[in-house]
Amino acid sequence: MSRPPPPFTLATALPKVGITAYASDVAFTDTVKAIQARKGSRPAYARMEVGGSWASSITADLKAEIEAQTSVFLATANAEGQPYIQHRGGPAGFLRVLDEHTIAFVDFAGNRQYITQGNLEENPKAQLFLIDYAHRRRIKVWGTARVVEGDEPLLRSLMPEGYPARPEQVVLFTVTAWDVNCPQHIPQRFGSADVEAAIKSREERIAALEAEVERLRRARTTSAS
Repeated sequence: MSRPPPPFTLATALPKVGITAYASDVAFTDTVKAIQARKGSRPAYARMEVGGSWASSITADLKAEIEAQTSVFLATANAEGQPYIQHRGGPAGFLRVLDEHTIAFVDFAGNRQYITQGNLEENPKAQLFLIDYAHRRRIKVWGTARVVEGDEPLLRSLMPEGYPARPEQVVLFTVTAWDVNCPQHIPQRFGSADVEAAIKSREERIAALEAEVERLRRARTTSAS
């Protein structure tokens, strides 16, 4: 007769220090797990871990979402732990998935502060934060990143065609784990291109309906005469 599983306790919930058992351990440190246990959410996350935890490679669906983005936030921290968040944007496709573990993009010339590059030279750990306001969806991607300078073939292959920006270097991001947040509290917003497309579609529909009304009016007038 098999024994029932041991009851959930903080001791059984926390892995041994220094051992990474699940992909989500990149964010769920021992301290985080202790807080989850104290506030009652640890059992649910423990079941998530046993059930497969977070994904650690880029799926086809995630690839499509990444390459559809026109805006992304890149978080880094220096050797002293001081965090920094930098926005990067461009046309859809400026973020490129090279393989199931690698995301790349051209770093366009900007204000030349180089805080992100300096942070990555001291501490390669980084995070990408993608948010789709229209569909109220956000994706968190943990990993490491590095800046590649002087690789012209790579830079040219990643540079969005016709985009009016000066390419300076390339950022390569290696994925450790990723997770999708719930849509709660994300305001629904639409980009100008989406709004323009919706207005154009509405105007075309109105024009078609007006033409149909006119056709029916003329047909009725003809039949009555």
